Amino acid sequence: MDLSASLNSLVDAVRAWSGANTWIVQVFVVVFCVLLLNFVQRLVTARLYRQLQRTRTPWDDALVDALRKPLTVLIWIVGIAFAAQIAQQETAAAIFSAVPPLRDVGVIATIAWFLLRLVTNIQQNVVARHEAREARYDPTTVDALSKLLRASILITAALVMLQTLGFSISGVLAFGGIGGIAVGFAAKDLLANFFGGLMVYLDRPFQMGEWIRSPDRSIEGTVEHIGWRLTRIRTFDKRPVYVPNSTFMSIAVENPSRMSHRRIYETVGLRYDDAGRVEAIVADVKDLLMSHPDIDQAQTLMVNFNAFGPSSLDFFVYCFTRTTVWTEYHEVKQDVLFKIQNIIARHGAEIAFPTSTVHVPEGLRLSGDAADERASAVVAPKARSN
Repeated sequence: MDLSASLNSLVDAVRAWSGANTWIVQVFVVVFCVLLLNFVQRLVTARLYRQLQRTRTPWDDALVDALRKPLTVLIWIVGIAFAAQIAQQETAAAIFSAVPPLRDVGVIATIAWFLLRLVTNIQQNVVARHEAREARYDPTTVDALSKLLRASILITAALVMLQTLGFSISGVLAFGGIGGIAVGFAAKDLLANFFGGLMVYLDRPFQMGEWIRSPDRSIEGTVEHIGWRLTRIRTFDKRPVYVPNSTFMSIAVENPSRMSHRRIYETVGLRYDDAGRVEAIVADVKDLLMSHPDIDQAQTLMVNFNAFGPSSLDFFVYCFTRTTVWTEYHEVKQDVLFKIQNIIARHGAEIAFPTSTVHVPEGLRLSGDAADERASAVVAPKARSN
């Protein structure tokens, strides 16, 4: 009897509490629904993402992957805002009046986050397909477009947030127009670098991964990154060089990565004793280049005797290799030089080296005393050494 009375009193107490605190139950239900909805959407998006990764298009899996985390945050923002609205109706606390604008700002920020992730994922997929040679894209153009899109998304999101919070966008833009003049004078170097980077993106004198150098400045290396203010170049001794983009508007830039051929231009000297063999050697060297598989015969090809040097008879070799790869070029050049050396040896000639011939007039003799002094000067060091 006592147990039954205790249970009845407990049930009555729970009913009384739930009747007075119905909003707490509602908040609990809202939070539970948020957790359940997030659990379901994670399962669905994860399975959908795995399936879309098997497709060849770079857009679908990038879209789903970009949506996963922002969607979770968006569900929490909407759920918490709804729960706060329930609590506000019951408690009438002033703090809950800030929930609607904060909810709107959170939704706008989440949408901007999703768009930024989408742009980044698409860029990564496009670059990956280009590196895998599944499609041809210009990485520099892709990087420029992604930066412009990200900047546009951030600026638009900031303006919409200000408008949501009650600020006048027209006033902000007017202030920006007036203040932009002062900022322009104060940050002219920054603006010059910005427009320099824009010109690099538009004119595309080079792109990431290419080897560039400047005859006006000591700049040479591989382009690693093109930013809005700086371009990072990795020199051949593996040191990074950070070049302001405005520099490229005032200097000449060579791009050896875009050369069509590499040139071999060498001068070979023969001894004057081999003057009768020069013509045959030149002809054989030219035949060698005309039949060499790694030399492009469609380009300028010259082998000519062109100078009586101080100690050699000089002929030059001028031709172009088919390859533009630095290491392969030197292998081809080495092979050509070795074969030229063999041609010279086959004709019984020799490559000249700097020599000097001293002609002493006949009848020139040293006097007796001078001869004795010279002989003693030669003998004395030998005696000291012994």
